[in-house]
Amino acid sequence: MKSVCNIAVELLKSRGAHRSAAARRVGAEMCKELKTKVLRLLPPTSNGPTVNQEGQTDGAEILRCTVKALKEGHVVAVPTDTIYGLACLAQNSEAIRKTYNIKGRNGHKPLAICVGEVQDIYKYCKVKVKKELLGDLLPGPVTLVFERSETLNTDLNPFTSLVGVRIPDHAFMRRLCQMCGEPLALTSANISSYTSTVKVHEFQELWPNLAVVVDGGPIGDQSRAGSTVVDLSQFGKYNIIRPGCALSSTVDVLERKYGLSEDSGK
Repeated sequence: MKSVCNIAVELLKSRGAHRSAAARRVGAEMCKELKTKVLRLLPPTSNGPTVNQEGQTDGAEILRCTVKALKEGHVVAVPTDTIYGLACLAQNSEAIRKTYNIKGRNGHKPLAICVGEVQDIYKYCKVKVKKELLGDLLPGPVTLVFERSETLNTDLNPFTSLVGVRIPDHAFMRRLCQMCGEPLALTSANISSYTSTVKVHEFQELWPNLAVVVDGGPIGDQSRAGSTVVDLSQFGKYNIIRPGCALSSTVDVLERKYGLSEDSGK
């Protein structure tokens, strides 16, 4: 899509003095390789499905387009319950590499996985807490860290035995994971070390790298906090790796309802 490439190149030129080298490479490397589809996700109306500006029917058609792109090994941008994210199939090693390259992300920083249902977590993680705890926190704006299972792609975060898992409280994202039938690798839609994004135009310089950009509109309260990341890999303990959305309510559930204690040794 020529217009998307032009937008990205113009943005890169205007922001070049303030962006990293990785950001400046984005437009030049990918414009000629992908035709980015920007699809606006609109709520259904009482008169039937809403049609977006690209002519795609809301919901089902956008899901099919996004699933197709993911299955073909591409990276896509998606809305979540906290910020916009970049997603690819977690079991696809080449797609994971693309995601790191698009962000200019340090290869020793992990990617989380995203699944559609609580029961899916048990396939990819070794869970040491009650299932009821998972149900109390998920879907929601938290990332729960567990020991990874042997089923998960060994090329995803090969430097650690742990993996963070999300179930966003976002109907499109949950359905996307369900339709893919496997976990998504998920990270924020921005150049590494730059601020998180809550509107699609805030990461336009990345569009030429992406097969699909799903525009879900402005996200939430626009706090840009991201999910609260909690390590639950040790029996009876928790550790807040990164404070974010719903921090106080998450800690309250862990301590008061399930009696977990904070791991002061970390």
